[in-house]
Amino acid sequence: MSHELTLRLIDTHAGGDVSRIVIGGIDPLPGDTVRQQMEYLENDADGLRRLLLNEPYGIPEMSVDLIVPATNPKASMGYIIMEVMGYPIYSGSNTICTATALLESGLIPKQEGKQRFMLESPAGLVQIEALVENGVVEAITCGGLPSYIDTHRARINVPEVGDVTYSIAYSGGFYALVDASELGFSLKREEERALARCAHRIVEAIQASSGFSHYTLGDVGPLPFLHFMGPVDQVADDFYRSRSATYVHPGVICRSTTGTGTSARLALMHYEGTIKPGDRLETVSLRETGFIGEFVSSREAGGKHQVVENTITGKSYVLARSEIVVNCDDRMVECGSLHHILSSRHG
Repeated sequence: MSHELTLRLIDTHAGGDVSRIVIGGIDPLPGDTVRQQMEYLENDADGLRRLLLNEPYGIPEMSVDLIVPATNPKASMGYIIMEVMGYPIYSGSNTICTATALLESGLIPKQEGKQRFMLESPAGLVQIEALVENGVVEAITCGGLPSYIDTHRARINVPEVGDVTYSIAYSGGFYALVDASELGFSLKREEERALARCAHRIVEAIQASSGFSHYTLGDVGPLPFLHFMGPVDQVADDFYRSRSATYVHPGVICRSTTGTGTSARLALMHYEGTIKPGDRLETVSLRETGFIGEFVSSREAGGKHQVVENTITGKSYVLARSEIVVNCDDRMVECGSLHHILSSRHG
């Protein structure tokens, strides 16, 4: 019989953003924290990310989340996020998908009604509240990272676009926030490619002119993301809705509005004085899916930043449960930075 290297997966999506959850087949990783285990993958075993996001197993628009044992005793499980641009320390949609997969797989037992537990992300502990009705995970609410505005309404000239007004928020990564209507967009599905091209030009221009540093984390890399903002409609005393689109990689507008993009919007609305604690914002994607962000509270940090504490709520759906076979003899598969972390078994 042949020697097989296998991975056990649960494919999910939240708001259209597909997350592939790895629940088995990877050996324990070195590192005293989930953040250190993420850094080990990034530096010594990046083959797992490339394997599952590229042909023949995946596509770059997907995300991958590796389930690992928690290192913090307060957490039920840990997880490491992998995307085409690298290893973000946090993601709302990936957290929603991971929590759902853990419950639906039985790795965390489901309880009817509302149940709370902690997960350990590379960014630290994340509070999860799951709503389970008739045995089905109907919603996940997760804590968004503390978010703040770094730059408000700066202007830059962008080749082939013109003068662009933008703000910069940090919400787990740095985001450029731009008004879609000022750039001629109404945020419809047929604009997706044009939005991606426009965003790429703006991001490149901002990267060439400015760098951004987190008040405690320091340099977290060049600006990666851009969030197109549609008009904000007030639909109740404490509830707002806005069409949105998030650029995450050259050529790619995320299928969801993204949790961190929604957190960035809350930070901007607080900075501009248009929301109060307890208010919620639903961001609506090009595919008519949405996440709901809630502005919980604010505090001063770093001597000058008003940091917004927030939560993100969404629903994830299980798409598939599968086991894939990794064949290192396949010319399409590069195992050089992968085989040493794969658990093996004989078929």
